Amino acid sequence: MADVNLTEVNPIKILRLFYPSHLFRRALACALLAVLALGLYACSRKGRRVLEVNYVSAVQASLRDQVATMYNRVGTVKNGERVEVLEREKRFSRVRTADGIEGWIEQRYLVGQQTYDTLQKLTQENLNDPVQASGVLRNDTNLHITPGRETEHLYQLSAQAKVAVLRRATAEKQPGAAAAMMKSAKSSATRTSGGKASTGPVLEDWWLVRDSENRVGWVLARMVDLDVPLDVAQYAEGQRFVAFFVLNQVEDAGKDGTGKKVSQYLCVITEPHDGLPYDFDQIRVFTWNVRKHRYETAYRERGLNGVLPVSVRTENFDKEGTLPVFIVRVRDDTGNVSERKYKLNTPIVRRVLALGEQKETPKRTKPRRR
Repeated sequence: MADVNLTEVNPIKILRLFYPSHLFRRALACALLAVLALGLYACSRKGRRVLEVNYVSAVQASLRDQVATMYNRVGTVKNGERVEVLEREKRFSRVRTADGIEGWIEQRYLVGQQTYDTLQKLTQENLNDPVQASGVLRNDTNLHITPGRETEHLYQLSAQAKVAVLRRATAEKQPGAAAAMMKSAKSSATRTSGGKASTGPVLEDWWLVRDSENRVGWVLARMVDLDVPLDVAQYAEGQRFVAFFVLNQVEDAGKDGTGKKVSQYLCVITEPHDGLPYDFDQIRVFTWNVRKHRYETAYRERGLNGVLPVSVRTENFDKEGTLPVFIVRVRDDTGNVSERKYKLNTPIVRRVLALGEQKETPKRTKPRRR
């Protein structure tokens, strides 16, 4: 047999050289089976093929070894944890955690990559929004991607968790119920003379909030107790506080001579009802009387079609010096939103007119004891 340079001959040619034709096919089949076996072994070490990536929306969930009434728990996953989906069967998915643990979990405890990405985008878009109020959650509450009880959510915030309120929106309490209700009401109205059909769905308020981990999402407003300072919260007069801001602080020597700094507040207020077409309809400034050691209403304006957010800052006004300023956004009858600027030169609050803006007569009250 002639010498063969193996570096210049491929494996199939080598098989042809060393095996007769009737044995060639058998040798080639064995080689292919060996390669396939090695491939399957490698795949088994790497695990199953990943269908997609999901995230755990439950506070905590168990991983099962099988989909059956009797099963063993093989692991635990927590809220927000990333898992790889390997297989699906009816109401369950087989997943793999970052630690390599595989097990079955109910699909209702999982959300897709799109929900995660939407929450990430919502967080980035509102990461630097001005805080309108701070609050505490009454119960465990889901962080939704849009207002509404049936909308997607990923993270669940614990009861007593602190949140920063950023914006307000409304959503139907029971989506789809309004159409059925109106249809029923119209049917009843046709059977009775002079009957009137009910109009519109039942709306409820939602807050866009940011939690201590800077995650942003929508929560049901009634689940948040705003941390309104008790010194001014007692003057709610049946209204609802929407936002509050510290404008500045003043020195008070106190009745006993022990000095202290006292905050002066801008409070944003509305009627105590959900689903209103505006975020607030009243602003009120509380200043501190250092002689009488009590809060007084320095300014109040009602009848506003207010839109959040409200912003607070300081500006220099020449002879008056640097003063706290707050800017309120209001919507007119045509739907356009404009800004109104006010300054506080304790205890006087005045409107700061923009260039070309005409002076209006505000609805206000004199400082009085509360």
